[in-house]
Amino acid sequence: MRLRIGLAAVVAGALMVATVGHAQAPVPAPLAPDVAFARSVAVIRADIATGDELVQRRDWAAALRHVMFPLEEVYADIRAELRHYKTPPFDGALRSLARVVKARNVKEYPEALQKVEKALAAADAGLRAKEPSWPSFTVRVAVALLRTVPEEYEDAVVDDRIARPVSYQVARGFVREAERMIEGVAAELDARNAEALRGVRETFAQLKPAFASVNAPKQPVLDVAGVRNRVSHIEAAAAKF
Repeated sequence: MRLRIGLAAVVAGALMVATVGHAQAPVPAPLAPDVAFARSVAVIRADIATGDELVQRRDWAAALRHVMFPLEEVYADIRAELRHYKTPPFDGALRSLARVVKARNVKEYPEALQKVEKALAAADAGLRAKEPSWPSFTVRVAVALLRTVPEEYEDAVVDDRIARPVSYQVARGFVREAERMIEGVAAELDARNAEALRGVRETFAQLKPAFASVNAPKQPVLDVAGVRNRVSHIEAAAAKF
């Protein structure tokens, strides 16, 4: 994962935060525009969910890194597309959430989080209105998100130990979000190909022990090759829907 100093104007002054950004994965084949937008929404949702989990543990410093990622690395890429998906701008909501987390404001946090979640739900609604087969589309986006997991995990592991916990947490967030997305359309997928869904679920069950806790273990449960192999198996099974 590339280390950089992020300068974000989150409040009336500059909110200065040292962050570790998402790993630079090999450039994949270009995604269809709708899939690319939806993948960005999924990345934001995964980062915010990881931040929320850390807030619940009162690890505010670690949470701030994750709520800053969408502002620093994702939102600018989708800003121009929001209108196309009937999604109101929500950079203000992201800044408010970052400000609240930075201030460790327990009282204001739920409302700030809810505003971001509402914006992401609007993006989902805009996408759903354009997609004739929401289950198939959801699987494509989940797989696109999962493809980045091995690179994040590889960035986390150095000399058979988790040396970069933030990269581990990012990878974990992507795994959890991809599984959540697939389970959200599982009834439709089961009707199409129950065996393929069973294969996806079984492989997630093999993958998730590597990401059991939001706090990174000292040593990896799976090596990078093991994570990559399981992601490939999920992708292969998902292609059958």
